[in-house]
Amino acid sequence: MKINCQNKIIVLLLLFVVQLSFSQKKNESIGTETVNVVKPYSPTISDAFKVKETPSLDDSGNQPKETIKYSILSVPVASTFTPSKGNAQGVDKAKKEKLFNNYATLGVGNYGTLNAELFVNQDLGNNDYVAGMFRHHSSQGGISGVDLNDEFYDTALNVGYGVNNRDMSWNVNLGYQNQLYNWYGLPADFGMTLPPAQQEDLIRGINPNHSYNTIALGGNIEFNEGIFSKIATKFTHFSDSFSSSENRFYLKPTFKVDVMDQSINTNVIIDHVSGSFENNTERLKYSLTNFGIEPSFVIHENDWTLELGAGLYYGLDSENSGNKFYIYPKVNASYKLVGDLMIFYTGVYGALNQNSYADFVTENPFLSPTLNMRPTSNQYTVFAGLKGKLANNVSYNLTGSYLNEKDKALFKSNDYTEDFANQNYAYGNSFGVVYDDVRTFRFYGELKADFSQNVSFGINGTFNSYKFDGLEAWNLPSMKLSSNLDVNITKQWYAGLNVFFVGERKDMQSNLNSGVDPVVTTLKSYFDANAHVGFKYNERLTFFLKLNNIGNQAYEKWLNYPVQGFQVLVGGNYKFDF
Repeated sequence: MKINCQNKIIVLLLLFVVQLSFSQKKNESIGTETVNVVKPYSPTISDAFKVKETPSLDDSGNQPKETIKYSILSVPVASTFTPSKGNAQGVDKAKKEKLFNNYATLGVGNYGTLNAELFVNQDLGNNDYVAGMFRHHSSQGGISGVDLNDEFYDTALNVGYGVNNRDMSWNVNLGYQNQLYNWYGLPADFGMTLPPAQQEDLIRGINPNHSYNTIALGGNIEFNEGIFSKIATKFTHFSDSFSSSENRFYLKPTFKVDVMDQSINTNVIIDHVSGSFENNTERLKYSLTNFGIEPSFVIHENDWTLELGAGLYYGLDSENSGNKFYIYPKVNASYKLVGDLMIFYTGVYGALNQNSYADFVTENPFLSPTLNMRPTSNQYTVFAGLKGKLANNVSYNLTGSYLNEKDKALFKSNDYTEDFANQNYAYGNSFGVVYDDVRTFRFYGELKADFSQNVSFGINGTFNSYKFDGLEAWNLPSMKLSSNLDVNITKQWYAGLNVFFVGERKDMQSNLNSGVDPVVTTLKSYFDANAHVGFKYNERLTFFLKLNNIGNQAYEKWLNYPVQGFQVLVGGNYKFDF
């Protein structure tokens, strides 16, 4: 390596000398010189620094980004632009339907049917009002295959007075009702053991007419502030044409007490019923009083709602000294699974329910005045279900429940004899009340849809399965279905359809003169369809046409009691103000 460096130096010196020789003046002569090269020149290339294809980066020294704060200085800009004025577009408003305080309805139809209603309501001042209601529904009868008179009348008159103040509102009502019915449901084999002439005389000698009268006085008070929320009370005197009478007094105050940031709502119940039946064998008397208190409080937590409470009752039987203390649950809970689209709810409750002659007649007007009265203890009802919406205009409700009722009241046909000395209700043409412990498994489903403001539809069904201690669950249907459709065809025309189906029921009746053991009878299920059409002549006057039992079926709602066939009712409704 040392030799190479010397050679390089010698070469550089030679080049420098040559350069100097060229820089001499032109007139200078250049001599000759002989150079002897000891060794030939051999150049070499040294290693060069090469940049890597994938360099490694060291970000440890990078500085973090700084947050830049800035503000915008708004400077108004003068503009000479003037927008043109807009014109408001007209909106087509639907004419608001006038509401009237009073109305009168009158309808007439076949079977000598008359239906009339009159309702009046008048404000006496800024806060008080008076109201009255008259109703009448009657038919002259004419059911095919019935040997006895089957006409009926139902007339009622009610008047009321009310006051609505800022702190509270209250009202009082007085009513009277008169009902006339006939025990026309003779057994199909009635009088078959008698000669034809004697059978006809026996039937002609029966007077099936009987009537009921009701006088009721009641009132309600609601408080906007204070401990008491509301108070409801009612007194009813009920009697029939066989010297039976009944008095019932009902009082239910509801109050609220705040304890440790929690409101406890409490219902206090006093329900007394007493009366007597003057039948042909002995005088039956009853006096029953139920005292109850039902405290409860509600907890709201997000999508949960929980009500916890209980019912404490004391039943007092003054005639039979059958006093007893009852405790019932009262729990309700609901949870929003999917908002309002799906809500799960469940609970358990019970109560001591008072029975009365007046309530029985409302359900079955063909009773004999020979009843044994006692309350029904609903020991518990357990239920669970789902409800919600399938769409904004479609709602549903599904419920499964189990009821355990002690001394449940059941209607059963009375046995009969073919005796001329019998009472007019003792020929197998009336019903009595029997009591049994009944357990019921029930499923209920309901669907409602408002397809538009002009079309609404609904359908529901109840399915029952009974277990009982007695022979049968008398006159309790296993299935009930109903559906309705209402349509506003135009602004003046409207129509509706209602159909229902009732499943089979069980009853039993025996002729005590025949010596044959009684046999359980199955009442056939029945289907009924009703329709109506209306025409609004103007905002005051409306005409209507109603069609009932379109299928013209002589089905039996109660044993031996066929109903009227195809019925037509035409009439009108008139609204007015004083």
